[in-house]
Amino acid sequence: MAETKTEGAYKAGNGKYVFDVDKLDGLMAGPGYAETFGPVVEGELTQVGVMTLPAGQSSDPHFHINEQWVYILQGHLEVTVDGEVSSAGPGGLVYFPANVVHCVAVSPEEDCKFFTCKDLRTGIAGTPVE
Repeated sequence: MAETKTEGAYKAGNGKYVFDVDKLDGLMAGPGYAETFGPVVEGELTQVGVMTLPAGQSSDPHFHINEQWVYILQGHLEVTVDGEVSSAGPGGLVYFPANVVHCVAVSPEEDCKFFTCKDLRTGIAGTPVE
């Protein structure tokens, strides 16, 4: 098994180019600050995940040294980035700049499922703000 930045992630390349996301094992992507769960695949320079954050849940404020993109597939989020609050639903694209504190809250009606992408300077998890 190839080495990954995130324990439990899948490594792309070397003959592994297509992934059936629904058949991949997931991992906790926000340990200590969010109940975000889903599979993660790492390439040479980027990592992606298809994550689910349960209805009514939120993430605690946190940041990453890498920027992050989130594309909402299902559900609705209240997004706070650097103190600015916005909403995003299916088809919404959210940008979290590097080293900027952010958090999200999922509407109570349904889980939020999203595609996320980050560079590989670190693993998928961020650093909680204390």
